[in-house]
Amino acid sequence: MSQVKPIASSNDFVIKFANVNGSGSASANELFARAIMRMGVPVAPRNIFPSNIQGMPTWYEMRVSGAGWLGRRGGCDLMVAMNPQTWDRDIAEIEPGGYLFYDSTKTLPRSRFREDITVLGIPLTEMCNREYTDARQRQLFKNIMYVGALTALLGIDFAVVEKLIADQYRGKDKLIGANVNALKLGYEHARAHLPCPIGLRVERSDGVGDKIFINGNDACGLGAVYGGATVAAWYPITPSTSVIEAFGSYCRKYRTDPDNGMARYAIVQAEDELASIGMVIGAAWNGARAFTATSGPGISLMQEFFGLAYFAEVPAVIFDVQRGGPSTGMPTRTQQSDLISCAYASHGDTKHVMLFPEDPYECFTLGAQAFDLADRLQTPVFVLLDLDIGMNDRLCKPFDWDDSRRYDRGKIMTAEMLDAGKNFGRYLDVDGDGIPWRTIPGTHPSKGAFFSRGTTRNAYAKYSEAGTDYVYNMERLRHKLETAKKLVPAPVVQMAAQPTRSGAIHFGSTSAAMTEALSLLEAGGVHVDAMRVRGFPFADEVIEFINAHDEVFVVEQNESGQLRMLLLTEGEVDPKKLIRVLHYDGTPITARFIAGKIGDALSAHKVTPIRKQVAS
Repeated sequence: MSQVKPIASSNDFVIKFANVNGSGSASANELFARAIMRMGVPVAPRNIFPSNIQGMPTWYEMRVSGAGWLGRRGGCDLMVAMNPQTWDRDIAEIEPGGYLFYDSTKTLPRSRFREDITVLGIPLTEMCNREYTDARQRQLFKNIMYVGALTALLGIDFAVVEKLIADQYRGKDKLIGANVNALKLGYEHARAHLPCPIGLRVERSDGVGDKIFINGNDACGLGAVYGGATVAAWYPITPSTSVIEAFGSYCRKYRTDPDNGMARYAIVQAEDELASIGMVIGAAWNGARAFTATSGPGISLMQEFFGLAYFAEVPAVIFDVQRGGPSTGMPTRTQQSDLISCAYASHGDTKHVMLFPEDPYECFTLGAQAFDLADRLQTPVFVLLDLDIGMNDRLCKPFDWDDSRRYDRGKIMTAEMLDAGKNFGRYLDVDGDGIPWRTIPGTHPSKGAFFSRGTTRNAYAKYSEAGTDYVYNMERLRHKLETAKKLVPAPVVQMAAQPTRSGAIHFGSTSAAMTEALSLLEAGGVHVDAMRVRGFPFADEVIEFINAHDEVFVVEQNESGQLRMLLLTEGEVDPKKLIRVLHYDGTPITARFIAGKIGDALSAHKVTPIRKQVAS
């Protein structure tokens, strides 16, 4: 018998579902997450799935947090173990005092369980075999049955889940009835045979408020629409494909002529990634706002075209939904592993603008802003999110948009300006910000034409291999990147409750876990200032933040410390100051991991005073 007291917690725990890919469990698990949100309790679910189509292990981890923490905490309080293949691994993850829910149709020896957890068994397979004859129905409704059982075990209002099923299958009464019946079977069996509710409970709250539940890829697709994009060229690649799918869906709604039904947009699936970025550059050179969406392998293939767009100064937007690498790596796992390949994409001396959204809200806002920056700076702009943000639904504040906002097209010379005698040199810097004027094809019948090339030229776009012309253009491009520092989103600073000489820098999806980690550290008496970087080239404030601290932990999700590399290269700071905190196993980083690494490192720096021995 366990001597460990069962965990008791209201609106603050982690549930993990261990299933088999292709079993239909994902929709049932998401249904359960939405039910908790309808109880007013914030939830942060994450689908951890294999790249294999069917039969491989898959997990769905659900953070329930009345306090609103949306990052991974680490550990698991309730394991729903539906996959015999991963049983031992799943059991080992449960926190002492936690709970195991499993299908007890088959009797298991006591040795397969732990003494320090509470075991909750329901004969799901037996119940399904008794209730249904169709093999597929048995599998699908088993998932709904365990949702019903968990509803009872966690004290969730049954009517909430029942209403959610009715909403989901509205207009399909047969499916509503069948699913509600399966839900009741699991609910009633748990109420009759298990202690309901257990120590983990969901109690009604108002913690969700007006937040919306959306994934980052959908938010990027909508951001592209609001940012004025009319052309998308792409080649399918996990985990970015749904960016284009979302863009297409929103375009059909918002970019279709209401009078004649004609599409005011173009979406082209190219034969490969190289062709897709070529199409984007061609459309952008012609004046359209154009973009592509890809992942690490696609970034690798597009390198030469990135160099062309950088040197010819053609605006373009690239949404890079990062995954594990190198090579094809882990297509369905998350990492922040493309910073270096995007920052210096192509050969020779290039440096690209990058934006780092932290959640779907910023995927929308920075996604839209990327098109203004690309036009203003006349250069490619990379929006770097990752699978964790891109493919997992996340609670975030509602999107907002100022209807009076006008697109920033940058320095585009009009026919009137040309007729007025304005001096037009396509690569001529006339006002000292490094950004030249451009014309859109067709602007004027006889003035303002130029030839774009990837080879060297002078300020008037005429072919030249003179070293002075090359130096002029490269120095101007570098100066343009200095201008970009003032235009990219400013970093966000979170000062500790007490003055400290310790700092931390992070970016992107790490933000949710990082914010909670800082709270954990503070509760333990460890104070750390934090800065979230949102853009590259780095604003001057980033280097100032580093210089203001004795040590700065650089928290990122890759093996080589790529953000740290960029800080060292671009900021010329003391390498000893920047301490790596790296997480790269393909799962999203956790608050416990960050707090543990920073806490251990700071503890190791403390020196215990040596006491003099006093003779007795």
